[in-house]
Amino acid sequence: MNYLLILSYDGTNYCGFQVQPNGRSVAQTFQDGLEAVLGCRPDIKGCSRTDAGVHALGFALNFHADTRIPPQKLPLAINQYLPMDIRVLSARVVPEDFHARYAAHTKTYLYRIHNSPIDSPFDEKYYTRVPRHLDGERMDKAAKQFVGRHDFLALCAAGSSAAAHGDTVRTITDCGVVRKGDEVEITVTADGYLYNMVRILAGTLCEVGAGRMGPEEIPAILASRDRSKAGPTFPAKGLFLKCVNYDSPLSPPDGGQLSQRATATTAASGGNREELLGQRPAGHECRPRHEVDAGSRNPFSPWQAGQACATIENSRALR
Repeated sequence: MNYLLILSYDGTNYCGFQVQPNGRSVAQTFQDGLEAVLGCRPDIKGCSRTDAGVHALGFALNFHADTRIPPQKLPLAINQYLPMDIRVLSARVVPEDFHARYAAHTKTYLYRIHNSPIDSPFDEKYYTRVPRHLDGERMDKAAKQFVGRHDFLALCAAGSSAAAHGDTVRTITDCGVVRKGDEVEITVTADGYLYNMVRILAGTLCEVGAGRMGPEEIPAILASRDRSKAGPTFPAKGLFLKCVNYDSPLSPPDGGQLSQRATATTAASGGNREELLGQRPAGHECRPRHEVDAGSRNPFSPWQAGQACATIENSRALR
């Protein structure tokens, strides 16, 4: 069966979501926990490739496995084997051809700024501090200039493979700035992102908020396709993947529904259809850990576990 899980994680101690040769990743750590429960190591399909130090509030991934553990029990079962900075929030069964990345309609990111000369002793790891006062209204006005389908090369860091192939046009459907006391939150929703795009967008909006740039300059910056015209790249620690939107109804085997737009195509990544749609490899079967190793140091009976702390009812759960 194909399972869709929603994760939340603190990216401080990880080199990003995707497995990397130079450090520990969220994916590797999650798979270690999943293997401890299932007794095998399924391939996982993440909705995005978050960079080192980036956090997630609602990261979606899917994997294929054959297990008797009910979906609603999986979060508690897997969380027993994960460090506290990674939590599975919910799990459900989805159609066999569902792919967490290629089925996503939009993704929403949040960037947090602490607009104060003094750091918070509690959550310094989860924002970027800007000591000089920022004009939130000017920033919000500038943010609205990013909405629409544009070439975002000016907001793309060097080394982007998409930029190397000339693939720099994206559609931002919503972008806004809200001030809550000393906290300034930037949210952006788009159908795709370039390398460091949100962090550069945040840096550019702060230039506007500080009065060094005008909101009316944003269209010219985008038209220039010149990275030097935009603001600085803000640190990764203030960035969160907030949620993923799957926009048209799915009908999973258990009869439930999840919103999703089925737009997976081979052109999306140059891969074959089986790779894009996440087809289960032949012979890829899993059993719960307690069935494989009855002498486990931490036996877990998934049928006695309580309800998972979150479930996915529909697309609103991901927004």
